[in-house]
Amino acid sequence: GGDGQRLEVRLVHAGEGADTGDTINIGDVSYKLKMPKNPELVPQNYISEPLAQSVVQHLRWIMQKDLLGQDIFLIGPPGPLRRSIAMQYLELTKREVEYIALSRDTTETDLKQRREIRSGTAFYIDQCAVRAATEGRTLILEGLEKAERNVLPVLNNLLENREMQLEDGRFLMSAEHYDKLLKDHTKAELDAWKIVRVSENFRVIALGLPVPRYSGNPLDPPLRSRFQARDIYFLPFKDQLKLLYSVGANVSAEKISQLLSFATTLCSQESSTLGLPDFPLDSLPAAVQVLDSLPMISVKHAIQWLYPYTILLGNEGKMAVEDVLKRFELQDSGSSVLPKEIVRVQKMTENRISQACVTLQVAGKEVTIKVPAGTRPLGQPCASDHFIQTLSHKQLLAEMMQSHMVKDICLIGGKGCGKTVIAKNFADTLGYNIEPIMLYQDMTARDLLQQRYTLSNGDTAWRSSPLVNAAVEGKLVLLDGIHRVNAGTLAVLQRLIHDRELSLYDGSRLLREDRYMRLKEELQLSDEQLQERSIFPIHPSFRIIALAEPPVIGSTAQQWLGPEFLTMFFFHYMKPLVKSEELQVIKEMVPNIPQEALHKLLSFTHKLRETQDPTAQSLAASLSTRQLLRISRRLSQYPNENLHSAVTKACLSRFLPSLAKSALEKNLADAVIEVSTDNNLEPEVENFKCEVVSGCLRIGDVSAPIYNAHEKMKVPDVLFYDNIQHMVVMEDMLKDFLLGEHLLLVGNQGVGKNKIVDRFLHLLNRPREYIQLHRDTTVQTLTLQPSVRDGLIVYEDSPLVKAVKLGHVLVVDEADKAPTNVTCILKTLVENGEMILADGRRIVANSANVNGRENVVVIHPDFRMIVLANRPGFPFLGNDFFGTLGDIFSCHAVDNPKPHSELEMLKKYGPNVPESILQKLVAAFGELRSLADQGIINYPYSTREVVNIVKHLQKFPNEGLSSVVRNVFDFDSYNNDMKEILINTLHKYGIPIGAKPTNVRLAKELPLPEQTFMGYWTTGHIGDGMQKLLCPAETHLIDIKGPVLINIQEYPIERHEERSLSFTEACASWRLPLDEMNLICDIATSHENEGNILYVAACNPVSLYFMNMSGKSGFFVDLFDVFPRMASGVWHPFMTVAPLGSPLKGQVILHEEKSNIILLLDTTGQTIRRLVIPLEEAISKRSSWWSKEEGETYKMCKEFSHKNWIVFYKEKGNSLTVLDVLEGRTHTISLPINLKTVFLVAEDKWLLVESETNQKYLLTKPAHTESEDSGVCQIYVLKEELPSPGFGVAQEREFTIPHKISRDQLSSENLSSAVGQKIASPNRILSDENSYATIVVGFPDLMSPSEVYSWRRPMSLQKPNVTSTSLSFYGEKKKDGTPKQSNCVTLLDANQVVRILPPGEVPLKDIYPKDINPPETAGYIEVTDLQSKKLRYVPVPRSESLSPYTTWLSTISDTDALLAEWDESGVVTVDMGGHVRLWETGLERLQRSLMDWRNMIGQEGDRYMQITINRESGEDVSSPKHGKEDPDNMPHVGGNTWAGGTGGRSTAGLGGKGGLYRLDAGHAVYQVSDAEKDAVPEEVKRAAREMGQRAFQQRLKEIQMSEYDAATYERFSRAVRRQVSSLRIILDNLQAKGKERQWLRHQATGELDDAKIIEGLTGEKAIYKRRGELEPQLGSPQQKPKRLRLVVDVSGSMYRFNGVDGRLERSMEAVCMVMEAFENYEEKFKYDITGHSGDGYHIGLVPLDKIPKDNKQRLEILKTMHAHSQFCMSGDHTLEGTQHAIKEIVKEEADEYFVIVLSDANLSRYGIHPAKFAEILTSDPQVNAFAIFIGSLGDQATRLQRTLPAGRSFIAMDTKDIPQILQQIFTSTMLSSV
Repeated sequence: GGDGQRLEVRLVHAGEGADTGDTINIGDVSYKLKMPKNPELVPQNYISEPLAQSVVQHLRWIMQKDLLGQDIFLIGPPGPLRRSIAMQYLELTKREVEYIALSRDTTETDLKQRREIRSGTAFYIDQCAVRAATEGRTLILEGLEKAERNVLPVLNNLLENREMQLEDGRFLMSAEHYDKLLKDHTKAELDAWKIVRVSENFRVIALGLPVPRYSGNPLDPPLRSRFQARDIYFLPFKDQLKLLYSVGANVSAEKISQLLSFATTLCSQESSTLGLPDFPLDSLPAAVQVLDSLPMISVKHAIQWLYPYTILLGNEGKMAVEDVLKRFELQDSGSSVLPKEIVRVQKMTENRISQACVTLQVAGKEVTIKVPAGTRPLGQPCASDHFIQTLSHKQLLAEMMQSHMVKDICLIGGKGCGKTVIAKNFADTLGYNIEPIMLYQDMTARDLLQQRYTLSNGDTAWRSSPLVNAAVEGKLVLLDGIHRVNAGTLAVLQRLIHDRELSLYDGSRLLREDRYMRLKEELQLSDEQLQERSIFPIHPSFRIIALAEPPVIGSTAQQWLGPEFLTMFFFHYMKPLVKSEELQVIKEMVPNIPQEALHKLLSFTHKLRETQDPTAQSLAASLSTRQLLRISRRLSQYPNENLHSAVTKACLSRFLPSLAKSALEKNLADAVIEVSTDNNLEPEVENFKCEVVSGCLRIGDVSAPIYNAHEKMKVPDVLFYDNIQHMVVMEDMLKDFLLGEHLLLVGNQGVGKNKIVDRFLHLLNRPREYIQLHRDTTVQTLTLQPSVRDGLIVYEDSPLVKAVKLGHVLVVDEADKAPTNVTCILKTLVENGEMILADGRRIVANSANVNGRENVVVIHPDFRMIVLANRPGFPFLGNDFFGTLGDIFSCHAVDNPKPHSELEMLKKYGPNVPESILQKLVAAFGELRSLADQGIINYPYSTREVVNIVKHLQKFPNEGLSSVVRNVFDFDSYNNDMKEILINTLHKYGIPIGAKPTNVRLAKELPLPEQTFMGYWTTGHIGDGMQKLLCPAETHLIDIKGPVLINIQEYPIERHEERSLSFTEACASWRLPLDEMNLICDIATSHENEGNILYVAACNPVSLYFMNMSGKSGFFVDLFDVFPRMASGVWHPFMTVAPLGSPLKGQVILHEEKSNIILLLDTTGQTIRRLVIPLEEAISKRSSWWSKEEGETYKMCKEFSHKNWIVFYKEKGNSLTVLDVLEGRTHTISLPINLKTVFLVAEDKWLLVESETNQKYLLTKPAHTESEDSGVCQIYVLKEELPSPGFGVAQEREFTIPHKISRDQLSSENLSSAVGQKIASPNRILSDENSYATIVVGFPDLMSPSEVYSWRRPMSLQKPNVTSTSLSFYGEKKKDGTPKQSNCVTLLDANQVVRILPPGEVPLKDIYPKDINPPETAGYIEVTDLQSKKLRYVPVPRSESLSPYTTWLSTISDTDALLAEWDESGVVTVDMGGHVRLWETGLERLQRSLMDWRNMIGQEGDRYMQITINRESGEDVSSPKHGKEDPDNMPHVGGNTWAGGTGGRSTAGLGGKGGLYRLDAGHAVYQVSDAEKDAVPEEVKRAAREMGQRAFQQRLKEIQMSEYDAATYERFSRAVRRQVSSLRIILDNLQAKGKERQWLRHQATGELDDAKIIEGLTGEKAIYKRRGELEPQLGSPQQKPKRLRLVVDVSGSMYRFNGVDGRLERSMEAVCMVMEAFENYEEKFKYDITGHSGDGYHIGLVPLDKIPKDNKQRLEILKTMHAHSQFCMSGDHTLEGTQHAIKEIVKEEADEYFVIVLSDANLSRYGIHPAKFAEILTSDPQVNAFAIFIGSLGDQATRLQRTLPAGRSFIAMDTKDIPQILQQIFTSTMLSSV
């Protein structure tokens, strides 16, 4: 019959007594019925009257095939239709059915035969295929696409030839073949041969999905060829419509047809090309049924339940669906009507089916519907004790009620939003018992339905799972986490959900209640009889609620909500609570929470939840309602806690990737949640104790009672040194512990997580159970370990179960190593307090639920869990435990101790290790950790490593630090980049790794010339007969202007220890952030009790830098605006600085020499005042500037500034002004002479030098100028007399001006050793251009003549040539040649005069051997040591940058560095490039430092070792020799006789080859050449070099690249080598992690699979599992690559400003980095690079398909960039470029999209509003767009960053950061999710 005629099904009854039976006709096809042998196996109640035409057509075709004896395959879209047609056919023809749902766990034993043990013997039990074949039933195979590849071919021969060999030796043979044999043989013979006949009625009906369109395994061709296929599409429109009309009589026909049109549109071919999943047409009748009973509900909502497109689809999909809705006028204009709330519930039972009448309030009316109800008495709606009613939840419950009327429900909602609570409340309302089932990823179909176990006599049996029991008992099942389970596994449930039927492994069948009843009536059997035949009814009340997290749109792995799934449930989306509701919930749950904190917290959370930004979204995920409640509980308990720390703790911000962290910080700042001010300071040890007093433990402010443990041996006891930081963590843990939380501790390796936990439990006296997870942990190992004893299966409790039973604390270690699908079973335990164990027992929370149920373990009230995990992400590459389960626990980030705590702790580990060494270790490791946090190095060095180093040093104190730290760092010795960073860091903190003890590079000592007696200084008097001259003084008050607040900027400084590879005088250095133009004009130090502060004045622009040398930060004050500028075009300001002493600590006087401006800067109060001093002459005399004479210069004498008084005078002036800062007065002293310079040699005696004659005068003044007697000062002439030559001839001699005179005297020992005679007397030491040093004995206190001893220079220091009066600007004459800074310092304690000389003044040929060129230096520090009578010249390295103003420089100083005293035996220099260096010059000090340095290196490197075995013989070993001491102490080189030589071989001395200790007799060091020490023969080195060279040239030749090009490329490549290698390391690891092997089950070899232990007993083979590469999951789409587009700025400004900050070069480096890092990963990361400039916004640099392959091609691209920016138009297209990139990139399919824009956009200059840019960056939520701005003028960039979305924009102030930032972006986004 063609489709034209109407077909009908006719049943023709045969006449009575005829044996043929009835016939059934469908159209023209007829079939004779036979009586079924087992009528209970025939399907019942599938046929619905009247049958739709299309169905009848299908049935006719099936009958044709049946008559032909062919097997058929019904193919079609997901849904119950195909199965119901097959069942209808079997019901019509009264055939028995064997049904099996295939899943990925189906094995051949499930199809053919399975062994079971009966009374100790293994028997084979036939399974469905064999049963169907022998009994002549029909086998229905559902879900062929789910079965694993090679399982189904088992059936091939059975399908084709009806033959099969069975495991028990029988052979199935086709009917006709068997019958043929029967003619020749008897049946007994055939039985003896074990031949079994396959019934001729055996048929197979396979049901499957078309695979390319849906996911699954494609059909095996040989299998496919054995079936006849029929496409069973959804019912045709008219049939469907008719069906729906019949269901929904109350619904308007128009509505129904619109609904159906909508649904069919979404099932069309077009919609599937859009990627929309099919609409579940089969659920439509159910939806119409709901609409029927509640006709006022809008259709749109009904659609949402069936097809939750808002959470299922991306933006495009949503738009498409809404268009269709509009098209069929389903888009309701009015406010949509939904049920408001459940008003009341009443129970009613009719014919033992319990139902409830539920009254809902809808649109102001009350509507009552009937729904199934549970077996318990009903609760009140929303009345449970912990349930807070909010509007949306009431509404949700009401909607669930109406869905419950017709179908199972799936609740979708985010983590921790209360799905479980709602479901429980729903169950209580309807009086249901709940059966929670936690689903996990590798759950098998067996775990869902039935598991095997052994009976007490060893027989194997099947135990129904909780799900099956619930179905029989009529409970409400909660399938928690249905999004985790493999779709193939869930297929087992399809029939249960659609038809309420189930076939189990042990052969029993569950039927729907009505089918069961019908069967019972037809066969007239009792329940018991049916149960004997293993047929059970499913309870009518049974319902399923599935809980799931929303699908991740666009991701391949987590899009679980597929077309198959849609047909199974009604979906309800549980929106996160709105703010007001969340507020209500929290307030009711936690009544006494501080309100203000709560409001802040909620507004912050909701702001995060509403953003589009994926980073913010992921943060919001860790602030679920559950977590908020936890924070609130904690705040209500401890109201003074800080909210900021609570949030950062919940998000684990310590370990977030840098982007997410900055986003979090920014959002917190916007929400005004500040860091508490005090939490940066560590609490003091005194008031932070942890003690146990009278049975009570106190940590900090929290106390808890001590537990009374029964099992003492399980309480951990651990060596633990208290330190503050760990105590703070423990206090925090204790708070949460007391609140009843389970704890999660996250941290890097080796930070002491285990120690802290053990200590914590030890203090609380809690017994612990310990379990360590690893890659192979399974759910079974977590809960029970099965084993076989005497043929029975016995389960051992795991630590988890023990802890639950006994109330111990379970410590779960390394939680991130186990697959998250395993650890998530902890959730049900923690959250619901329920868990089902493998042996059928279940754990329940409160004993109330037990009421006589057997097999129940009650959770002990004291049970707690503490979970330890490493931080997520690279380099640990664990699983993200925190991400999946973080919000169930209270999280604590455990970090390495802060330096102070760590130091305290190390002192306890190494009490004898010198503290300086510990400090170095702590500092160096601190730096390494911060590098690890920034992602520069991969390995996070932890406390564990430091502790090990300290333990070693403690035990072997003679070993050097630098060799012991190698115990940690040798791991990195083969990774060059890493090694370089490490060595630099260690050297920075003075750990001399890699240094040899012989690398002592102290300056060469030259002998000092003999001292000469120069004569006497006598104090005479002026003029005729007058003994002394009195000088009048007047006193004025100072005029103070100010104070004005001034901005002091802080900047971090890094101290570099200089003695890393060799030992020199230099001991440390810093770098000031000076810019190139600036000049340093004066430096000064002030010694305060905590440390020394160095002040550095700079004069272009005028500014002051200062830093505390022991601290971590320097400060900078810009005084440019404070100093008035002069009219003169060439005004060179020159500023001197004088720090004041106590009580004015931290204040400095600044004095500008030309304008005589005096400022008082208070560095602590950040204010500045101007002091105006009345000067005796007005400045009005100055003529106009161009004709002005030599400007006047005012000088400041600051020798006694630490006493808070200072002297000012004018050069060539005739008065002195004493400024007393404390009193606020000045005293002006008028003099009878014109001054050249003034030296304050003592507080009351000053040395004056007259300007023309250089005559010296001594001025004495009363000790303190009292105000009332204005005090008279006296002046004396100083005559310098030569030692008398006799004859009274006075020799003329020139007076020299001292450069520096000490303000104090040498101690008498120092004086004696200097002058060479025992003497005690006042004295001063001075230095001038003719002498190295001069001592004046007796001056200035004794009036008798003072003896002058001097060490003369061979030639006096040159004065700059005065004759060259070259004209400078505007014809102004060259200034007088002497520079203003004399750079000379006297160190009285060390008996030294130290000065800096330019290289020209230094006898270089004495210092360096002939053939060596002296290094380039800024100058030499000349140390004149009067103790040992030696001269040393220490080279000062040249400054890295020099100001271009060379003439100005030369007026400041004749060397490029300035010198100041540092402490008793050291000086500090600052060079013009801003390098501060500390030098030790004192000999004793050097000696001590050298000892320490040697100890740190240790000696064993060059000590000869031998192995000795000590026998008790008492003989002495000859000891190494100490050579003879040389009485004359001549330098000895080589030989091996003299001790103290400098290079011998086996005697002691510096640099020896085998000497056992070092003797330094103060000679320059000669070294045995390195070649001899670690001799690699030269020719070997050369050969290696040449080999490398040749290979390099060969490579260049291959890619036709010139050497010049190679060098150019190398320049870019080298700059980013470190970033590239660290990125590649991460990529490799991710690649490896993606390739991680999985367990393959059902293997014939491998490890025993616990789940198959019973199969092992029965003797099966495939009971093993092994790790292997997993076949990609069925139909999981190919992993799409990630897509990156780099948009670089190649505009003209890049080229123009490249000279300033190298921005173009940096961008080129960034491009180079991207090209190199992703080389060979192109299939994972597809990238292209475009440029934007004034020419356009889309300049292709690297197209997708032409990724550069080698350096030459890469260089071409860099050249293109360079050339483009050189020649392009001006203008800026940053915005258009970004917009275009974001639009374009999405056109290709990819896993994730990234756009990174590099720009130097000065947005404001082009009038672009940042908000516009922000909008573009976030325009497409699929695209992660980032902007990197190359820092532009001022704070513009940072202002911009504030307006852009957090974590999306970066400012690279220093262009060197660009590669760094790129690396950050990659690691924290692209790579985190691979």
